[in-house]
Amino acid sequence: MKKLTKLAAVVAGCGILGAAGFIGFASYGEHRTFAPVQADNSGPLQGQIKRGEYVAAMGDCMACHTVPGEPPYAGGYALETPFGIIKASNITSDTETGIGHWDLERFDKAVRHGIGSHGYLYPAMPYTAYAKMTDQDIADLWAYMGTVAPVKQKVVENELPFPYNQRVLLAGWNLLFFRDQPFTPVPGVTAIINRGDYLVNGPGHCAACHTAKNVLGGDVSDALHGGTLQGWHAPDLTGNHKVGLDQWTTDDIVSYLKTGASRQGVASGPMQEAVEYSTQHLTDPDLKAIAAYLQQLPASPARNTAAIAASDPQMVTGKRVMESQCNACHNTDGSGVRHMIPALSASAQVNAEDPANLLHVVLKGAEGPVTTGNPTGAGMPRFDWRLPDDNIAAVLTYIRNSWGNSAPRVTPDDVKHARTQLDAQPWLNH
Repeated sequence: MKKLTKLAAVVAGCGILGAAGFIGFASYGEHRTFAPVQADNSGPLQGQIKRGEYVAAMGDCMACHTVPGEPPYAGGYALETPFGIIKASNITSDTETGIGHWDLERFDKAVRHGIGSHGYLYPAMPYTAYAKMTDQDIADLWAYMGTVAPVKQKVVENELPFPYNQRVLLAGWNLLFFRDQPFTPVPGVTAIINRGDYLVNGPGHCAACHTAKNVLGGDVSDALHGGTLQGWHAPDLTGNHKVGLDQWTTDDIVSYLKTGASRQGVASGPMQEAVEYSTQHLTDPDLKAIAAYLQQLPASPARNTAAIAASDPQMVTGKRVMESQCNACHNTDGSGVRHMIPALSASAQVNAEDPANLLHVVLKGAEGPVTTGNPTGAGMPRFDWRLPDDNIAAVLTYIRNSWGNSAPRVTPDDVKHARTQLDAQPWLNH
């Protein structure tokens, strides 16, 4: 009995020491100082502000920090994570509820190092990518943020349940998954590829959606192989022939990022927002740099899935639904309408292992991207009220296994689950 008591005391003591050590480590990380931002601010302030506005577009700051229809950058946009809801903060120049009382040092500490007014930031704020940003881009961005009109709006950012609402735990998360290092050009590659590398993995934070996450929310090692988040599947960005960008030319990628549409697809969901708020505002040289970087990535492992036979009962039903509901826009051969209605044939999105995007747009519909280069984006009507689960499953299975496509079948249970998750309407005749 004495031995057990002594053992328990030792274990408890180790636990207390470990907790104290972790708290000390977290406190040090939260209050540490970082090297001052070194930037050339010798030119006209207006030029720096203009550059900062471009950096804000590169970083897609507007998409997360603005609720549609509300003042820009006033915060409150709900970010749905596997751990709960986080609301984006107010980053206007308001001195009480925004960041108007900050200085460049404090701004840099939040953006590149993940430490804000309330302590450690949640990685829904992509500081893990912004850490790669240059001092000049940070200084220019800060100059631009100072021109954003102040909006007095207090945002309760942390709405996570216990224990995820304990910011101190992020010190451990950072230790596991955060590499606080600036971008370093890769020797031996062209300047355009290095620029694309910087844009994709730095301010563009493409991995936030296009890289799958582990159980703790950290990136898996298969960078840019695709990932599913908030009910949307961000596709593979490598040179995979079937589900990646192998069949996309430089012009296809540039067109998609500039207008929201290309030969192969039309942006929807979070990518639609990224195009409207971010990539359409980038210069053609930067868009070509992004394309050059993505096109040289090694292809993800091939997944050879045999197409389901046309005689399969679900395929027969799916063809009938396709002919009655979809042909008018997508055509009998799945070719769609160039730069307006996405092609369904040889489509990376259609062939994706995860049918989340197809389920989302069929059930809930989708608005077409509206950009300077594509001001009349076509929308997709919703079919949740119009078709039962088995018909939706059948037509998606048919689409995913016709015209050269081959992907796993979609089941009525998949549709039922998606209908619940997306809060879609019930079938009208149900």
